[in-house]
Amino acid sequence: MTDFFQTVMDHAVAVARKAGEVVQEALAGDRKVMTKSSAVDLVTQTDQKVEQLIIQSVKEKFPTHRFIGEESVAAGEACVLTNDPTWIIDPIDGTTNFVHSFPFVAVSIGFSVNQQ
Repeated sequence: MTDFFQTVMDHAVAVARKAGEVVQEALAGDRKVMTKSSAVDLVTQTDQKVEQLIIQSVKEKFPTHRFIGEESVAAGEACVLTNDPTWIIDPIDGTTNFVHSFPFVAVSIGFSVNQQ
């Protein structure tokens, strides 16, 4: 693995751990739930908070990189995968579990360069 990809992976792991802490704290409290496209397409404030945490952290380290975030796309942002380095984020993979206080969720972060 090249140094660049190792640096990206190390940062992804570090920010996913921070995001996981936010999710764990939120599991213990109240969760404000909203819907996106239908009554079963759920989003929470924690989804949005975690996505922004990840984006801000990555922007500080890699200011030229692009993002495709599940919550940003749901809010109407364009979902375009280019050849540029792009982070693909699902801040709470398993939102339905999260809403029902089932702790079986993940913070999912992918990375693409040259659409791969």
